[in-house]
Amino acid sequence: MLDKIEKEIDAIKTILTALQSLDEDVRKNVVEYVLKRLNYDGIPSNPVTPSTSGAASSIFQTATTHESDAVHIKQFKESKQPKTAIEMAVIVAYYLQYLAESEKKKNTIGTADLQTWFRIADFPLPSGDLRYSLQNAKNSGYLDSAGHGEYKLNAIGYNLVKHNLPRGENSVPVRKPKRGPAKKGPVKGAKKSTNAC
Repeated sequence: MLDKIEKEIDAIKTILTALQSLDEDVRKNVVEYVLKRLNYDGIPSNPVTPSTSGAASSIFQTATTHESDAVHIKQFKESKQPKTAIEMAVIVAYYLQYLAESEKKKNTIGTADLQTWFRIADFPLPSGDLRYSLQNAKNSGYLDSAGHGEYKLNAIGYNLVKHNLPRGENSVPVRKPKRGPAKKGPVKGAKKSTNAC
């Protein structure tokens, strides 16, 4: 039941975020088009409103929270307890895609984002080049390259943040990406054949 409500809330948030920046006429056109596309005949004569249903009220209030109620990166970092710069880089990618205020949201991250958000979250900056944190997160299978030094969260990274941090008993095993086939070469310990003539 909770999973269903969470999905409903996420859908409402996504729709509201997408429609907020549009003019009223454009919003109406978009909603009408989507309803037609989904073969939905129309709004029911008695639509559920926050005042008529406790569950609907909860969904509506959660979905329409003000931007000032957005989760702060420091709180989010503390709830996820990252142990490494790689984990923190993936958290930053997740935060900027799903939890940041709308004007700060973005689908890719680079070194400048890590520098900014590591500091805001009060997470230690790695001693080396921040590019290595992003490359290592990619090599670990959590991010995909988006070109020009930018990286984007993939399904494995999403699952890491959503379901496996903080690390503990309830963590779901994360499938690492498969490596390419092993290189063929001489087998260790095998004797070379010597064909004497």
